[in-house]
Amino acid sequence: MAEVLTIALPKGRVGEECLPLLAAAGIVPEEDPRNSRKLILGTNAAGLKLIIVRAADVPTYVQHGAAELGITGKDVLMEHGGEGIYEPLDLRIAPCRMMVAGRKDAPPVEGRLRVATKYVNCTRRFYAQQGKQVEIIKLYGSMELAPLVGLADRIVDLVDTGNTLKANGLMPLEHIADISSRLIVNKAAMKMKHARVKELIKLIRAALDKLA
Repeated sequence: MAEVLTIALPKGRVGEECLPLLAAAGIVPEEDPRNSRKLILGTNAAGLKLIIVRAADVPTYVQHGAAELGITGKDVLMEHGGEGIYEPLDLRIAPCRMMVAGRKDAPPVEGRLRVATKYVNCTRRFYAQQGKQVEIIKLYGSMELAPLVGLADRIVDLVDTGNTLKANGLMPLEHIADISSRLIVNKAAMKMKHARVKELIKLIRAALDKLA
């Protein structure tokens, strides 16, 4: 009987974009996650199931062993910290950049910089590496609004084309990291279920090369 493995798949666009990759690796869910209300899905592969969770929760499920593997963005891993997790593959899905952005016409900031972001840990680390203390204002969305209404001097957010920044009179100022979706693995599972996990990584790597 095959060892059971669970992959934590993120809800939304990234999860949908993972499906062709998984299919190329020979892994097809028994029901389409886009149409099913089920949060645990069997697959055509023996002993392999998927759980559907919020992207931000994927590292937590993998870290604590509720899933042996998972797929999530590098931004989520950076914010989470990635303790107890290996990151063997860059899946090259949903590539973008984590950037500092601000108003084009903004005067120099006097005193402590105010930065609006949902990436509190990433932002704090980035400025700490520059020896700067900043005031971080946590927001969950519509980040571009913060500098326009005087809530913050800068924002830290993911930038794809940059069109949203431009439309709101903002511009990218500093590059923090290149972001894409990653395959992650629980460190204990890598030891305890080594052969099965390594085989699955190998299949997904081959599928990546096939789709490249």
